[in-house]
Amino acid sequence: MADPDQLEQMLINLVRNAAEAVLEGPSATKNSNEGASIPKNGFQPSVVISWKLAEKAVDLTIEDNGPGLLNPSNAFVPFYTTKPSGSGIGLVLSRQIAEAHGGSLELTNRPDERGCRVRVILPRPA
Repeated sequence: MADPDQLEQMLINLVRNAAEAVLEGPSATKNSNEGASIPKNGFQPSVVISWKLAEKAVDLTIEDNGPGLLNPSNAFVPFYTTKPSGSGIGLVLSRQIAEAHGGSLELTNRPDERGCRVRVILPRPA
């Protein structure tokens, strides 16, 4: 059994973080008229969501090509944020939701290129 509202909130938090990372990274510049970030120097913001079904788990991955984690050890510290208007609870709440469903959430810098990788593993019913 899963709580669809909690899982939806977890996904909203994680995808929003990835989207904000690619749009607010050092390769973007602010458009003062609209408040949106505009890519420069040919940078193409990218957020890729993928999943695999295993026999006993669902493995969800969200990858972005933003600046990555500057201080990974603080990623799950409550109220720690690098965003000017951030609250610092989105990642903590997301991990708690994954764990409450018997799963896990890990956050790492991508080993193959610039950006961040979020991996959520949730158990499948037997």
